[in-house]
Amino acid sequence: MNKVQSTEELLIRLQQGEKINLVDVREDEEWEEGHIPEARHVALSRLQESMDELQADSGTIWLICRSGARSGRASDYLNAMGYDAVNVEGGMLAWAGEVAQGR
Repeated sequence: MNKVQSTEELLIRLQQGEKINLVDVREDEEWEEGHIPEARHVALSRLQESMDELQADSGTIWLICRSGARSGRASDYLNAMGYDAVNVEGGMLAWAGEVAQGR
């Protein structure tokens, strides 16, 4: 079952200074066009080979993409692998916070 959180909840937590393990699973071009400054970029197509990177972090993994579809698949996969992962519902289309561009 896919656990979800809203973009509003994510924004509130980031504004309050909470350390969020946020992973953007979009492709490189999408990431460069605009992403949440606190996010790390691990494209869905490279998620399996990047598992060591995710294991180094603790706590819930928040996953975001353009609309919530790819991050939902990533969340399902990571939860099945034993991680605590949530999908940010609505993705970047629903994000109202700061956006950084470039790498």
